Amino acid sequence: MNVHLINPSSVSFGTAVITPRWLYVLAGATPASYGDPHLVDETLAPVEPADIMPGDVVGIGIHTGNALRGYEIGNTARARGATVVFGGIHATLYPEEAAELGGAHAVVKGDGDIVWARVLADHARGALLPQYAGGRIEAGDFVPARWDLMPRKSYMWASVQTVRGCPKHCSFCSVWRTDGQRPRQRTSDAVMEEVVQLRRLGFRFIALADDNFYPVTLTDLALAKQQNNIQKLNELQSIRAERFELMARLAQLPKNTILFTQITMEAGEDPEFLTAMRAAHIQGVLVGVEAVTPEGLKDVYKDFNCVGEKLAERLRTFRRHGIYVLGSFIFGLPSDRPQTFDATAALAEQADLAFAQFVMLTPYPGTVDFQRWEKTMEGNTTRIGGVPLTRVWLIPRAVRPQLFWDHPVMSASEIRTRTQAVWDHFYSLRLIWKRAQFIPSMKGRLAFLLISKLYRRMYADTGIATDSARLAWSARWARLLARSCRRLFAGEVMPWLQVPPRISSPDLVPQSLGVGVVPGREDLVTGWVQ
Repeated sequence: MNVHLINPSSVSFGTAVITPRWLYVLAGATPASYGDPHLVDETLAPVEPADIMPGDVVGIGIHTGNALRGYEIGNTARARGATVVFGGIHATLYPEEAAELGGAHAVVKGDGDIVWARVLADHARGALLPQYAGGRIEAGDFVPARWDLMPRKSYMWASVQTVRGCPKHCSFCSVWRTDGQRPRQRTSDAVMEEVVQLRRLGFRFIALADDNFYPVTLTDLALAKQQNNIQKLNELQSIRAERFELMARLAQLPKNTILFTQITMEAGEDPEFLTAMRAAHIQGVLVGVEAVTPEGLKDVYKDFNCVGEKLAERLRTFRRHGIYVLGSFIFGLPSDRPQTFDATAALAEQADLAFAQFVMLTPYPGTVDFQRWEKTMEGNTTRIGGVPLTRVWLIPRAVRPQLFWDHPVMSASEIRTRTQAVWDHFYSLRLIWKRAQFIPSMKGRLAFLLISKLYRRMYADTGIATDSARLAWSARWARLLARSCRRLFAGEVMPWLQVPPRISSPDLVPQSLGVGVVPGREDLVTGWVQ
């Protein structure tokens, strides 16, 4: 019996930007008695059905965006005599759907780190259950990833998780409902072991794949103090102190380490935290700006963000601390008007963003937006390809609508066209080259230009394209760019690198960041843009 773990994708690029972390975590959770699992990431290459044999176990992790492709794989695997197990956010929300449409023999809801071994054991003794509750495990039980199974030359960035859960409640996000609002934060020892392992393998670009790297804000601390909630205040201060301890240890990694994470804009008003982030080699962050108007922020339950010049200044604060922002914006909000698109494009330029993404509002299952949209669709019998519109992820991609939430003043076509225009403007050669001026070398600027074009191809055209021909054309261009870009991210293997020790006073971030470097090899600790 072989164990297969599959990350579905309808588009394969040959090279991927970031490792699908869950694939390697479940590989780590697979007991040694079953041998090394066979891992397939379809963002690299499609699964080969002939590799799946009768009696094998096939684990498929899905989110809403790749659920339909996951169901295709599940049915194929079941037809070949394999036992099919689904997991992931979408399977957690719709376990019956995975069984009915994806050929699932069993579905895991919640975290799979611990329960996966039980699923395999039950299968081995012929007692597999239709559903398993993985729940929300504590951070101490998070399973480290099996990075030794990763095809090193296929990914630009590796990924390590430091915390699950987000205390926010944004209307478009399901994380706070699936992963919870209580931050489950790993110890710095566990995080550093994985980071150093990846650096030893030659990865110098690593994403801290967290729901929110900044789980405690200054506002949270002030509110707990104002309410005289000593227990809450101590809890928040402990979480914050652990963040600083982790960053102090990350700061001891070789200087050419580049880290990226996801964070809320509130970190921009916490200079102490930003200073520690930059010392810790966290040079890039994804910030969910979402909207540039007060009405838009109210639409998405994110009124803790700011707007106008204050918004631009808050984003520029990250840049002044040496942290470059990937700003994320949503178009198609009920309050959006045609002029919103131009205002957003202007703000993205004014705020000195290094990268930006402009997505069209999609109500995903598990979110407040989806609940509201589904309620408005009660009694609506619209079907596309025989599928109810409220199950849009099951509609074949060739006929799937790009937008399916009626807007008060704009058509779906207008929103899509205007969104594409903002992508085209922001990633024009002129503006990319202007943004590249922060890089001191010509080689680095050219690399920035190439990476910017790749990002646009992977995340704009393949997401907004309305016909299969354009999608295929964009995917081909992305593959060509990806091959060239991957070499820009490659680093030297460092088998000698040691895990940085704990620092007795996390507030004192060391000025010398070369701990663990072999004497005489200081050349290995130069920044990536030199």
